[in-house]
Amino acid sequence: MICEKNKKVNIRSFLFLTLFLFSLSLVSLKTLKKVEVQDIKISGSELFSQDDVVNNSSLKLPIRLIFIETYFLEKELKQNLSLKNVSVIKQIFPFGLKVQVNTRTPIAYGERIQNDEKISGFIDKDGIFINKVKADEKSLSKLVIQVIGWREEFKKILSEIFNALENYEFELVKITFSPNGFLTVEEKDLKTIFLGFNPNLINYQLQMINNLKKEFKKNKFLEKIDNIDLTDPNKPKIKVFKP
Repeated sequence: MICEKNKKVNIRSFLFLTLFLFSLSLVSLKTLKKVEVQDIKISGSELFSQDDVVNNSSLKLPIRLIFIETYFLEKELKQNLSLKNVSVIKQIFPFGLKVQVNTRTPIAYGERIQNDEKISGFIDKDGIFINKVKADEKSLSKLVIQVIGWREEFKKILSEIFNALENYEFELVKITFSPNGFLTVEEKDLKTIFLGFNPNLINYQLQMINNLKKEFKKNKFLEKIDNIDLTDPNKPKIKVFKP
């Protein structure tokens, strides 16, 4: 009786070990299998293709699944495709790469200079430049702001401006950075406003714009304004139209 039980236990153990070793071998073989373009599966957006993943990264196909470094691939795709976030997972079953993308939402038209060429695109609320062909067209109909002269170092100040627009009453229609970094904005009613070179003043300057807008609107002074100089927000200079 005891021998029969031991025999059954040994058979089960043998079957389990055989199944385990078979599964392990199968997994090992799968990780050594080479990934092709068709093995890349993208979710989260229909704007991106398998070729986009390959062309905007250092991924050289075919390559064995085990050799793909997902961390660096994610970093490259996030930067080169202007993504908010991206996750790359190596899969055994089904075999391949699963790429989950989280796109950025445009809130302004954008323009930048790259290699002496003018590039058109869009800007999101974090001040990130989005390539024109990789923007969701559903969100473009509501855009009213244009950003000229975008550069990487202007992301933070743009983010602060967009955040202020959600809390203040003024309405910007254009944000311009000159080649030397001088910032000028255009407000719907206040017209041209010079803000200058100092990004540390931006929050104070935006508060001043909001206060001036409310004050001039109350006093029906908006029609008379030509431009406002807030490069020194403690000494604002207001130029009016002369009849």
